[in-house]
Amino acid sequence: MNKSILFKNRPKGKPALSDFEITEIEKPSPKDGEILLKTKYISVDPYLRGRMRDEESYIPPFELNKPIESMLVAEVIESNNKDFKTEDVVSGMLKWELFQTHTGENLNKIDTNLAKPSAYLGILGLTGLTAHLALKHIGKPEKGETLVVSGAAGAVGSVAGQIGKIKGCRVVGIAGSDEKIDHIKEKFGYDEGINYKTTENMQKAIEKNCPDGVDVYFDNVGGETLDAVMMNINRFARIINCGAISIYNEKGVPTGPRLEGIMIKKSALMQGFLVRNHFDEFKSSIKELAGWLNEGKLKYDETIVKGFDETPQAFLDLFEGKNTGKMVVEI
Repeated sequence: MNKSILFKNRPKGKPALSDFEITEIEKPSPKDGEILLKTKYISVDPYLRGRMRDEESYIPPFELNKPIESMLVAEVIESNNKDFKTEDVVSGMLKWELFQTHTGENLNKIDTNLAKPSAYLGILGLTGLTAHLALKHIGKPEKGETLVVSGAAGAVGSVAGQIGKIKGCRVVGIAGSDEKIDHIKEKFGYDEGINYKTTENMQKAIEKNCPDGVDVYFDNVGGETLDAVMMNINRFARIINCGAISIYNEKGVPTGPRLEGIMIKKSALMQGFLVRNHFDEFKSSIKELAGWLNEGKLKYDETIVKGFDETPQAFLDLFEGKNTGKMVVEI
C-alpha cells in the first residue's frame, strides 16, 4: 500500500488539519534510470508555511491537490540507476509519500555510520547547515562577543548557540518555557536564557542578561522579540534574519518600530539568510559539523513523531512550540 499527503487548501492564518488530505495511491515501479524509494523520516519545518501562500518567493508555492514536499530520508529498495544500489540511504527534497520513484538527481547518499539517519534532517541537514553558514557569512562571531539566539531550543537555534560557544562567545537564548531555558543551559551550554512567555519587558530582560550589549543576533522568530533585541545592539552588530515564525500566520502585514535610526546609529548589519544560496559549501560545512559532533562539542535534540499519518499534526505542532530541537516524523 502507498499513501500520499496532499495540500488541499491555502490557509488564512494558522493552518489546520483540514488543509491536508491523506490518500491511498498506487505503489510505483521505477523506470530505466530511476530508483524506488521507501520513506524513513520526514522533516517538518516552519518555512513550509510560506509555501502554502500563492505568492512569489525564493521557492515555488505548493500546488493545490498535489503532494506536500520537504526534506526526507529514504532507503533505495529497487534500482535501475547505476549510481545507486539497494539499501543506499539518501536525503533530499521529496514528496510526502510512503513510496516514490526518483531519477536520483540532487539526492545525497548519507553515511549512517557517522550519525543516525534522522540527524541528516537536523544537525547534519539543512538546520545544522543553516546555523553554521549563517553565522559564518553574516554573524561572524568573535571571542568575547555576545550572541543572542531566539528560538534557542529549536533545531536551528540550539546549534547556533553551541557554535557561538565554540567560537568563544557569551550566548543568551530566548525560548518559550522554563523547561526549555533550563535545557539549553544544561545541555547546550547557553550562559543565560529568557522565557519570553513570562517576561513582561523583553527589552529590559535582554539588557539585564546582556550587560555588554548584543554583538550578534540570530533571529528565528521576528516580531516583537526582534524589536526588543534591536534596542540593545552594539556598534557594528550583525543581525541574521533566518526565520520569522511569530508572524508566519498573520493575515496582513504586521507593523512595528522603525529600525532605521538604530541601524544608522549603530552602523549595524541586518541581512536575510537562505541556506540554499550556499549549496556549494554543504559538504565542507557538514564535515565541520560532523567533526564537532564526534568531538562532543555539539549535541542535538530531536522530537520524534511516529507514523506517516501524523505528519500534518507534527507540522502544526511547530507553531505551538511542542518541539525541542528538530521535529521529525519517523515512518
